[in-house]
Amino acid sequence: MTKKVILTVVLLLLGAVVGLFVYKTEPKLNGNFETQSAFFKKFPFRLGLDLSGGSYLLYQAGTSNIDSSQVGDQMQALRDALEKRLNNSDISGVFGVSENTVRVEGGDKIAVELPGVTDATEAVNKISKTPLLEFKVEAPAGTTKKAKVDENGQVTVDLLQQFVSTELTGRYLKKATLEFNQNTREPMVSLQFDETGTKLFAEITKNNIGKLVAIYLDGELRSSPVVREQIPDGQAVISGNFTPDEAKELVRNLNYGALPMPVNNISIKTIGATLGENALVAGVKAATTGFLLVVLFLILWYRLPGLVAAVSLSIFVVIMLALFKLIPVTLTAAGIAGFIISIGIAVDANVLIFERTKEELRAGKSVTDAMAAGFSRAWFSIRDSNISNIITALILFWFGTSLIKGFALTLGMGVVISLLSAITITRVFLSVFNFIGNGKIPRFLFSSGVTIKT
Repeated sequence: MTKKVILTVVLLLLGAVVGLFVYKTEPKLNGNFETQSAFFKKFPFRLGLDLSGGSYLLYQAGTSNIDSSQVGDQMQALRDALEKRLNNSDISGVFGVSENTVRVEGGDKIAVELPGVTDATEAVNKISKTPLLEFKVEAPAGTTKKAKVDENGQVTVDLLQQFVSTELTGRYLKKATLEFNQNTREPMVSLQFDETGTKLFAEITKNNIGKLVAIYLDGELRSSPVVREQIPDGQAVISGNFTPDEAKELVRNLNYGALPMPVNNISIKTIGATLGENALVAGVKAATTGFLLVVLFLILWYRLPGLVAAVSLSIFVVIMLALFKLIPVTLTAAGIAGFIISIGIAVDANVLIFERTKEELRAGKSVTDAMAAGFSRAWFSIRDSNISNIITALILFWFGTSLIKGFALTLGMGVVISLLSAITITRVFLSVFNFIGNGKIPRFLFSSGVTIKT
């Protein structure tokens, strides 16, 4: 019995500590962290665009020169490149956020969500500066080239017709670094490709020895070296007419994520901070009201087990909130809805247990035996219903959009943690009351409703 009491005290203390962590990691003094230590400042709730306000940007990708069978893969590559750039620590510092969302919408459109950024001008500029890096080779012999004649009668060949595109683009860039020519001190940009890019570059240089390989940035020819031999290590150099500052900026932009295709901003929408705050307040109010009503129902209908379940449910809530901070989970209105539903699922498990316990009491069993049988008989129903909920959450998370994924994630987490609170924590707490016997008062405390049969 002593061990059960100690375990109960430990669980209560751990719940209090987790609750204190959740409370202390939220900003005070009108949203400021003035009273928080450096440790607590690291774990605020991360709010989505619909709760914190921010900007929604829609881009259209240039897919006209891409084979239709490759558009899907190229769009995913574009999404990855933009996400890498936007979630870079330096960029996040400029935007003031670190939880940007980038997703493909439709066949050739990319949506970018920037929570907390109500002035999207700088964000648009940063994305626009992301360079389009392309490697091209000389057009095959016999290819018709367009010539231009200027006002002085000078004939020039269109360079765009002189070279043809290859599969090697900024998609396969691993790293860019700034270097200087040892003889001329001219700034150069050194490129290192990833494994796939290294293989592509090796094949390109192998098949074009003695020919030009053109390096294009944003459609402009920047370098066209002659290939002397195959280059198997995936390293290339861009040189020519760079100032040190230009080369440094190019390196930074390439490392932010070179794009495999050009993009054009077609829409900007701003969600005001007030609208986001109203949505957040409404969500928190709904969750708090629902939680208090559930606690009131549990205590009034299930008496002592209901009170214990309310304490267990409180621990469940603070554990969930702490996980949202630690993982971290970006909370949206849909995510809060999933969390609220998981509270209902946790209550449902307790209701099943208590109803089973009531049936055992009516059959004449002692309080202790009735509780043991109630947990045992309810377990299979709880297990099956929660497994089905987890499967549903996984399917929604796997196939859903980012909005649906937020709902599925919080719901799935809640279902898993509710099993812990309903089966383990509630059982431990109730086991402490085994000593109270089987008289009218104990049976009243462990029964439910407004009447009792003895």
